[in-house]
Amino acid sequence: MKKADWTGVFPAITTPFLPDGAVDEAFLVTHVRWLLDAGCTGVVALGSLGEGATLTFEEKVRILEVCRTVTTGRVPLVASISGLSTAECVALAKEAARVGCDGLMVLPPYVYQGDWRETEAHFSAVISATDLSCMLYNNPIAYGTDLSPEQIRELADRHANVHAVKESSGDVRRITAVRALMHSRLALFAGLDDMIVEALAVGADGWVAGLVNALPAESVALVDLAKAGRIEEALKLYTWFLPLLRFDTVPKFVQLIKLVQAEVKMGSETVRAPRMALSERERKEALAVVREQFRHRVDA
Repeated sequence: MKKADWTGVFPAITTPFLPDGAVDEAFLVTHVRWLLDAGCTGVVALGSLGEGATLTFEEKVRILEVCRTVTTGRVPLVASISGLSTAECVALAKEAARVGCDGLMVLPPYVYQGDWRETEAHFSAVISATDLSCMLYNNPIAYGTDLSPEQIRELADRHANVHAVKESSGDVRRITAVRALMHSRLALFAGLDDMIVEALAVGADGWVAGLVNALPAESVALVDLAKAGRIEEALKLYTWFLPLLRFDTVPKFVQLIKLVQAEVKMGSETVRAPRMALSERERKEALAVVREQFRHRVDA
């Protein structure tokens, strides 16, 4: 995987569960194939939306193996690498390479918010564990660790296999700040669903997206229109899409996105503890938003 391969729409896929809590491997295949058939250009597995923190090490490896059966020869498969310890993350990175993943999305450690010396050492250990292409994931909202543009440049200067950044600070100015420092050396991705058109307008290359799990055709069309400069059409679709895209930016984003998947009959609402199903009130309110948008659906 090269820098040029980091472009377009990369779903951060949800992890489907059976009623007994086991991973639904059969549906995982169906879902990933459906996303690729809709035009998605890569797949990111094991992320926050994939409930990666609740998966065992063995489950993570098996999910990558299952995804690989669908993505091989079609699009890059990217493993999200996160955990409590650096050793655990290094081990998962090596397993991702063994399975045949094409890239890694590297996160800061869970829970412990170290200083830059510690954070840099963690990132460097994971990036150096394989020769796979790496995306740095900056999400200070969720993880409390903020990679500054200067720190991103430091990691990219130190490691030749750093090719991309997922920017989820919510500040679109970070796209221009990283671009000013790195020029075209790194591919830049919007990491929040409700910032994609703004990010593309200032130089982003792609989107690691959430609602794409339920609405891939609309997601791909939105990026294609914005990249082609067809702004009026893009904004029409974006305006319709935004109430749903904002589901990605709240604490119960997993439950909400799975709810939309269930509504389009491409997944279930089942989540793994400590997450719980939406309360009756939460579900009713969310479904009202979903069904109202679907009544006025814009053609992709």
